Amino acid sequence: MVPITPLTVVLFATIVIGVAATLTAWRARPEPGSLPLVAMLAGQSWWSTCLVLQVQATTLQAKMLWVDVSWVGVVVIPVAWLAFALQYTGRDEYLQCRYLVLVSLVPALTIVLTLTGEYHDLFYRESRLLVQNGSLRIHRTVGPWFWVITGYTYLLGLFGGIPILSLLSSDARPFRGQSFALLLGTLAPWMSNVFFLLGFYDTSGLDPTPVAFSVSGVAYLAAVTRFRLFGASPSPTHRARRLVFTKMHDGAVVVDRHDTVVDMNEPATEVLGVTPSDALGSPATSVIPSYDTFPAEGALSTPLSIDSDRGVDRYDVSIVPIDDVHDRPLGRVISFHDVSDILRERQRLKVLNRVLRHNLRTEANLIAGYADLLADGDEAHESRLIKERTQRIIDVGDKGRMVVELFERDWSEVEPRDVATLLDSCVTDVAAEYPEARVVVGDAPTDASVSAVLKPVVLNLVENSVEHNSADAPWVEVSARVVEDTVEIRIVDNGDGIGDYERRVLSQGEESPLEHGSGLGLWLVTWGVDIADGSVTFENRQSCGSIATVRVPNVSVPAETHAR
Repeated sequence: MVPITPLTVVLFATIVIGVAATLTAWRARPEPGSLPLVAMLAGQSWWSTCLVLQVQATTLQAKMLWVDVSWVGVVVIPVAWLAFALQYTGRDEYLQCRYLVLVSLVPALTIVLTLTGEYHDLFYRESRLLVQNGSLRIHRTVGPWFWVITGYTYLLGLFGGIPILSLLSSDARPFRGQSFALLLGTLAPWMSNVFFLLGFYDTSGLDPTPVAFSVSGVAYLAAVTRFRLFGASPSPTHRARRLVFTKMHDGAVVVDRHDTVVDMNEPATEVLGVTPSDALGSPATSVIPSYDTFPAEGALSTPLSIDSDRGVDRYDVSIVPIDDVHDRPLGRVISFHDVSDILRERQRLKVLNRVLRHNLRTEANLIAGYADLLADGDEAHESRLIKERTQRIIDVGDKGRMVVELFERDWSEVEPRDVATLLDSCVTDVAAEYPEARVVVGDAPTDASVSAVLKPVVLNLVENSVEHNSADAPWVEVSARVVEDTVEIRIVDNGDGIGDYERRVLSQGEESPLEHGSGLGLWLVTWGVDIADGSVTFENRQSCGSIATVRVPNVSVPAETHAR
């Protein structure tokens, strides 16, 4: 009976830690990577167990048996480690059966060679017992296959470490902790084996790698418990990024730094009318129309026209550069957003708007002219009503023109307006059109500016306050103040107020056949405020009239202040 030595005690502790880590990983199934980790930890525990039995054995045949059997665990570890790394980081597309069989061929052949060692010397050439430091040790001269499986093991370990290593730079703290613990648990036995093979320390012929598995077990336990290895998994990340590219609605083409097409998604093949087999590896100029005119990055100033079975389709094209970690260019991603329907709809709206405005005004002026013929007769009252209704039709047409201009104009390129000047301009215009009403400007800051889109917004609010005002002495007061980084504009009147149905329609954002607003004015206000990245609220005064409050960014304040 071989006495229990400190080495045996350490190995027993390693086995206990390894089994605990294995059971912990087993309970985490079916989390990504759990089963490969179980296999890897089981392989480590098996190797440690065989080493204990080898140390305790007293004959050459017994020691040879446990050395040979230990290789089952040895060859399982790198294959399981690679499978774990790929599945855990979301690269499980490489874990198909044919790939696993291919990777396992060398380990399987290794097991066969160890079990048939008496018939060849490919693995071990010579085996004999030695007495070292008072203990029986087995000394074996290795053959060429030993170095093949050793190099193959290191190669799989390296391939498995690469995706785990990439998590060290992750923005997610748990992933950084997980990857550090996993790499530590892998490097400890790996480096121990390297030092043993290079003869850096005397271990009396024993491979100390299983002893280092105690460090691995602790590291893996920490990864599972402390860093939530199976509670916060990065496995969806890699797949999700690929899905964003392949499943996105817009077409996308990837070109390298030499303008060669290297990847494209399915929508891009439909946009360009090509197949991946024909396009990949081809110059971008032969695949993408007008490619030579594309900027290095950014977007085309005008839509790109591409012939298709439907005719000519139009696309907004954007170019995003791809750089490596050293900011060196690798290529570009070119995306195609179909705007054909939008442009066709915009064209239709322009035509409809022009025709409606022209016809409405023409017909309304004719009606008003005929109404004037009745003004001096018994139908004077009816004539006045006809002219009032006719003017409303003309106003609707004018509001429609303003709405079209509101959306067609790029307000970001228009100079901001000084708040006080903007309010004075709006009040002056309305006061000239409605001299019977008292329209005034109250307090207004002189050092604040707002988007120019607020001009038609405020103008319509003031006009509505006068038009829908049946008071004997109608009045409207417009004022503004600065509240932190926003400008608050208030329009107060003594009119009829805003009906609940109007506010409800605006809050819903759409009209129905049974519930709709009374015109385009308030819609123009709502859409204009939205373009200005602001908000508008309406409330009725306790006595009479209403209060409209517009809140928009103070564009004279730096943009980073708004972001805070």
